[in-house]
Amino acid sequence: MRSKIVVLCVVFAVLSAAVMAAGVIKKGAEKITLDGGSKGMIPFPHRNHQNNLGDCKICHSIFPQKLGIIKKLKAEGKLKKKRVMDNCRGCHRKSVKQGKKAGPTSCRKCHSK
Repeated sequence: MRSKIVVLCVVFAVLSAAVMAAGVIKKGAEKITLDGGSKGMIPFPHRNHQNNLGDCKICHSIFPQKLGIIKKLKAEGKLKKKRVMDNCRGCHRKSVKQGKKAGPTSCRKCHSK
């Protein structure tokens, strides 16, 4: 009986640690400033997107979860210049068509210049 309690406690501890780790991993920066090239910088509400989309792969399927990676990949020619913007705009336009609350779809609403 005592060994069953010990095993249950160990299982509970492992599962609790996994749940806590998953919560920590999901929390990225609240806001990120993206390099928008000649059109100006883009204040990006990262946490808002995490909360609303719930799936990091919607964006991070085209670039890894690493600060500064978009600019780096573009400089290396591994990410097309407007690929990220096209992904954002496409998602926002799709939401508009579905009658859902959506992010901006015009240049000036994102770019600060």
